[in-house]
Amino acid sequence: MQTPSRTLLIGGSLSAALTAPVLAAAPATMDVTITIPQLKVAEYHRPYVAIWVEKAGAPAKTVAVWYDYDMKKNEGTKWLRDVRQWWRAAGRTMTFPANGVTGATRAPGAQKISFSRAQLGATAPGAYVLVVEAAREVGGRELLRIPFTWPAKAGPGGRAAGKTELGAVTVAFR
Repeated sequence: MQTPSRTLLIGGSLSAALTAPVLAAAPATMDVTITIPQLKVAEYHRPYVAIWVEKAGAPAKTVAVWYDYDMKKNEGTKWLRDVRQWWRAAGRTMTFPANGVTGATRAPGAQKISFSRAQLGATAPGAYVLVVEAAREVGGRELLRIPFTWPAKAGPGGRAAGKTELGAVTVAFR
C-alpha cells in the first residue's frame, strides 16, 4: 500500500513558496561608511551628523542623528538646527532623543552604520537619495548626496567625497 504525499502550506500559496528564495536573495541591508576627517585646527569639536533618505513626493526619513544627546536638560538639541538642510527637511518636527535614530557624536575615522529596508523607509521600488550632512561648532557645514535605486543589487551602491567636514561616504548593499 502506498501512502499519499501531501504538501502543507501555512499562511501562503504555492507561488509565494516558490518565490520566497528569490526575495530572500535581494539585499535587505544598506551599509554606510562615513569618514570623519581628522582636522588640524586650534579648537576641534566633533561634528553633528544627520543621515536621511529622500524620495520624490515623500517626506524625508531620518535614519540617524549624531549629537551630544546626553547633555543636561537636553541642551545638545539646541545646536541641531545648525545641521540646516536636515533641520528643514525633517529635524524640526522630531522629538529628541529619537528612539533608534539618536546616537552620540563620532570621533574622526571611518564610521560604519547599517540600515534595514524598513529603517530606510524604502518600502516601494524606485529612486532614492541618501543624504549625509555634518556641521561642526567653530567649523563648517557639508552635505553629500548619494542616489540609489531600491530594490538594490548586492555590492557597492554609491560613493561621494567631502572636502571639509566629511571625508568619503560609501554605500553598499547586502
